[in-house]
Amino acid sequence: MKPKLILILLLIACLSLQAKPIKVLLITGHTGKWHSWQTTSTYLKAILDHQNIFETDEIRMQDSPLLDETFAPNFSKYQVVVLNIDDVKWSDLTKKAFENYVKNGGGVVIIHEANNAFPEWKEYNLMTGLGGWGNRNEKSGPYVYWENGVYVTDTIKGSGGKHGNRVPFVITIRDSTHPITKGIPTKWLHQNDELYGNLRGPAQNLHILATAFSTKETKGTGKEEPVLMTITYGKGRIFHSVLGHVKPEFADGLQDVGFQVVFSRGTQWAATGKVTQKIPTGFPTQTMVLLHDLGKLKH
Repeated sequence: MKPKLILILLLIACLSLQAKPIKVLLITGHTGKWHSWQTTSTYLKAILDHQNIFETDEIRMQDSPLLDETFAPNFSKYQVVVLNIDDVKWSDLTKKAFENYVKNGGGVVIIHEANNAFPEWKEYNLMTGLGGWGNRNEKSGPYVYWENGVYVTDTIKGSGGKHGNRVPFVITIRDSTHPITKGIPTKWLHQNDELYGNLRGPAQNLHILATAFSTKETKGTGKEEPVLMTITYGKGRIFHSVLGHVKPEFADGLQDVGFQVVFSRGTQWAATGKVTQKIPTGFPTQTMVLLHDLGKLKH
């Protein structure tokens, strides 16, 4: 075979591999009364679809906190699982299948209320690193917050999970070399959202990418709280974002360009370990939010 023909065939093969979409499983269907899984899922899928590098399947659990024995996805079909759930119950078989999936290299993305889920499931809490509510306390692990340039673990007694008013807040990137955050402005204003604080958990293999200050004036903690982080569990990569509080009457936190960029980049990283997406020229500044409404389609 002529060298030129071999080169052409190799180029075609490379292009074919590059064009292969990242397989995503979006799990949703129940988030309790404090969140709207319908609204959130509409936006999450629209954000991923907008990038043209993901192929997303959505599986809806029963809209109930009761155990659904029929819920048994084939996780192995996907490179990354995005969780938009809260007060749900999985069977022991499904839990074990998910643990094995992540241990063997499957990616996971935790969005906002998903860190409230499964307070009694040890392995899930190792995956999320930190969580809130669900009777979490000092037995769940330490509080984690940012102080004097490093993150602090605090084992003091107390409940896990708190947030103040839904307001805009400035996000500060703490690791600008990580593939998810590389190229993102060091400080940018995020649109109205709940800023989770006083999160507790095992905090093992946890790496904080970004924080935000939770002001006492807005009924927050008075601490610099982690908002974007990564965790490793076995061979699996987890991207955890506390951002993304929505209800049917508002979704501006997910319309925020900053949220959309870090979510799509975090999903690609969790799936592949790399990020190829460019930072858009239009990005929030420290004093100005920027919105892009991708979620207008009916769910």
